[in-house]
Amino acid sequence: MAETAYGILAGYDGSWCSEEALSWAVREARARGVALTVCHAWVPAYPVSPGAAAAFDLARQGGEEILAHGVRHAQSLAGGSVDVGQVLTAGSAAAALCGHSAAAEMVVVGSRGHGLLAGLLLGSVSSQVAAHAPGRVVVLRGHWRPAADYVPGPVAVGADGSAAAQAAVTFAFEEATLREAPLLAVCALADTPGSFGGAPRMAEDFEQQIARCEKDHPEVSVLRQVADGPPRAALLAAAAEAQMIVVGSRGRGGIKGMMLGSVSQAMLDHAPCPVGVVHQR
Repeated sequence: MAETAYGILAGYDGSWCSEEALSWAVREARARGVALTVCHAWVPAYPVSPGAAAAFDLARQGGEEILAHGVRHAQSLAGGSVDVGQVLTAGSAAAALCGHSAAAEMVVVGSRGHGLLAGLLLGSVSSQVAAHAPGRVVVLRGHWRPAADYVPGPVAVGADGSAAAQAAVTFAFEEATLREAPLLAVCALADTPGSFGGAPRMAEDFEQQIARCEKDHPEVSVLRQVADGPPRAALLAAAAEAQMIVVGSRGRGGIKGMMLGSVSQAMLDHAPCPVGVVHQR
């Protein structure tokens, strides 16, 4: 990809989930040879009365301290191998990350941040960023760190042969290359729209889509899985053994105008590994 102003843009609020996202982002920036930018939004951007100016300044100072901690943490992890920048902004964290995402190679966020209500499957910031940020978004979920009791599996991708899925397939091949991991490409036929000629046509388009990317990444071992069941079930099964799963923001059956399809939302809510959601720019 072309060089971007922010490189990997990581949302950080000091929570445990954002620490995990930052750690993943450092590794990704190092692997891709790009910069890392730590982003923190410190207070809603609304007019402040003169009497509240002191509280406003205190909140900003708190935001600066949180961001500084995140930058130090990223620098300690990078050990000088990654240039670490920072962005401090007032207002909504989701709006800040979406607004800056056009100048980033990808946006990385934790699945839950501070202040999340118990029982919610996905935090509001990560949900909004995954739905609205252009390009690539990675939401950190589940296991990803190499450990004695964890052997990284393949990178999995959901594909249906459509133009909308191409960006997700391209990203997944890049991730498999960086990790020296096999790629598991999954196509589920149960929700095939009749207007596209049914299951045989989708399976053929899927095969051609994967074959094109194989030519660009001959170093990647590709496993193909064409399933008769629904996409959500097939992809969650694939994610159970994967170190990362990548999906498009919506597939062939997505309703025009929807920013996030039901399959990608299911991955964000339930996948046991990091989830990449890719929008066409």
